[in-house]
Amino acid sequence: MTEPGAPTAEGVRAALEGAASVDERAKIERRMTDARTEVIGVRMGTVFDIAKANSRMPLTEVDRLLDSDAYEMRMVAVSILDFQARAKGVDRGALYDLWMRRLDRIDTWDYIDRSAPRVVGLYLLDRRRDVLFELARSDDRWHRRTAITAAFSIIRARDLDDPLALCEILADDPEHLVQTNVGVALREIGRVDPGRLEEFLARRGDDLSAHARRTARTALI
Repeated sequence: MTEPGAPTAEGVRAALEGAASVDERAKIERRMTDARTEVIGVRMGTVFDIAKANSRMPLTEVDRLLDSDAYEMRMVAVSILDFQARAKGVDRGALYDLWMRRLDRIDTWDYIDRSAPRVVGLYLLDRRRDVLFELARSDDRWHRRTAITAAFSIIRARDLDDPLALCEILADDPEHLVQTNVGVALREIGRVDPGRLEEFLARRGDDLSAHARRTARTALI
């Protein structure tokens, strides 16, 4: 049961509807990858402001946000998880468990980019990362994007072995939305250890998409 005065999913819905516009809805609908997704029509800056205002929301209510078919409701949900993951003393295991349990609802590139590095990646900094390798081998493109995007926080910790192994698996991935973040991961690896990036590109560079290859090489300029 939600404590009196705690943020709720219903309160978020009301705030989003109060900030919606027809023009913004049309803009967002044009970039949706699933026609079944409901769009309320709220600009991203306002969505993030609403998420920040509700950042202390109990995870039971965040779970309810993830039940919604509305794009902005789920963006608020993953943003709240991201805000909570930044806090000191947070129960990272609880955030991670919710995120992974609702993986089926985190099904756009921006949901993943908004939350996977901190919610998933930070939790796995000092743990086994078998789950990332399972995701990297999934038939689901969003799972594969999650695997490499979660690795961003691991790379920032200067821990390169597993991120490079994930890049090995995904180097020839046919999906553009996976390749883009493989390129980002390699670029960040190159900023930590240019030699390891150069060695990877010498072996696997031709397997990458042109976009990923260009992104990775910016670390060597």
